[in-house]
Amino acid sequence: MKVNYDKYSDSELVSLLGEDRETASEAFKAIYDRYSPVVHSYCIKVLGYEETAEDVFQETFIKFFNNYSRESDRFNIQGYLLTIARNLCLNVKRDKKETVSDDYLDVLYSEEQSYEQKELLGLINRTIELLDEEHREAFVLREYSGLEYSEIAELCKTSVSNAKSRVFRAKQKIKKILEPYLKELSQ
Repeated sequence: MKVNYDKYSDSELVSLLGEDRETASEAFKAIYDRYSPVVHSYCIKVLGYEETAEDVFQETFIKFFNNYSRESDRFNIQGYLLTIARNLCLNVKRDKKETVSDDYLDVLYSEEQSYEQKELLGLINRTIELLDEEHREAFVLREYSGLEYSEIAELCKTSVSNAKSRVFRAKQKIKKILEPYLKELSQ
């Protein structure tokens, strides 16, 4: 009988990673299925280009598997994965001081979207890229990864009030940059 690991809590899944190979593999698959969309989205939003984001995304799960803590009963898998992804993204950005390509935007578009929707989505993403690193990261973690401010503060090694402030300021900057375009669209 096949076990449904989707029903297991994060701490239960982590404890199963230390079991026999088949059980560990199934537990890891459940963790991957549960958190890969959030980690993938984060990598793409921070790095902005598909190939490098894919590499960091894969490396995140490899590092997780190699470094998880079996002893921890209060294990926050999502926070741990996003911390790994954040550190890897920072390393890539530090190592490669190159401009961001727009190729990754194709992933976000579907065939059904109108030209205006595609244009607006592309403009929003380019606007996010214009934000400084602190504001962009806080904004992406809140709006695209759906993290609480306390989780953002922990990942960014700052206070909760500072995390809120970064997200608020990012939204203000985005609104200010997009305001002329949005006025044009509404006419």
